[in-house]
Amino acid sequence: MVEEKAVPPPTVEASRPQEAAPRTIRMEARGLSVFYGKTEAINKVSLEMEANKVTALIGPSGCGKSTFLRALNRMNDLIPTCHIKGQILLDGKDIYAQEMDVVDLRRMIGMIFQKSNPFPKSVFENVAYGLRVNGMRERGKIAEIVERSLKRAAIWDEVKDHLDRNALSFSGGQQQRLCIARALAIEPEVILMDEPASALDPISTAKIEELIFELKKKYTIMIVTHNMQQAARVSDFTGFFLLGDLVEFGVTHDLFTKPRNKRTEDYITGRFG
Repeated sequence: MVEEKAVPPPTVEASRPQEAAPRTIRMEARGLSVFYGKTEAINKVSLEMEANKVTALIGPSGCGKSTFLRALNRMNDLIPTCHIKGQILLDGKDIYAQEMDVVDLRRMIGMIFQKSNPFPKSVFENVAYGLRVNGMRERGKIAEIVERSLKRAAIWDEVKDHLDRNALSFSGGQQQRLCIARALAIEPEVILMDEPASALDPISTAKIEELIFELKKKYTIMIVTHNMQQAARVSDFTGFFLLGDLVEFGVTHDLFTKPRNKRTEDYITGRFG
């Protein structure tokens, strides 16, 4: 008879739960306030954007969420009366520091607007535009990047035989994905989306949402949306803005199922807004 060997108990090391993967913060707002003249549109907002995650901002119209989004790549600089207090950091560097090159910043932080805004040029030239502006001249390299960007934007199969066609001749949903391809071509690190599907039909909206899931594998994304169901579907973290204040911020599932603040609960249950 073969003697059975006793199985040793698990070691302390083996029985320890695995540690959570360390978080990588790509962008961070610290005590950010945004003013238009003397009017305060954003009031001391602090918020972190985790790498390769989608952060959604929700809230009623005029609550400051789009103003906050535009502050992240200094689009508000184009408004003469606008100024800020506080800091916004990209990989630990203050984007409002005097030495920051705004052109470089906007290359690193791409933006997709509510209304698709393709240029009245061919599909190819739309996507190649940023590359040419940045000095790229090699046709073969440009063609390679255009194709890769259109594939990442999930529109290559629809336009690959129509690269010379005017971008304005495509549907609204296709134009929006083309604008996303144009933003991707210059290899940003962060993508900002200001209600990118608000003007689209349900089928096009679903395609944009599927695209967001794919893009976050490579990019850090922030999306402003008036559609709470969309925020719940696509985001990892959600912030609720109200009258310029960040009322609550946290994991999306927790914010929608067990909000900590009564004002958040009232908004997501439809009591106001």
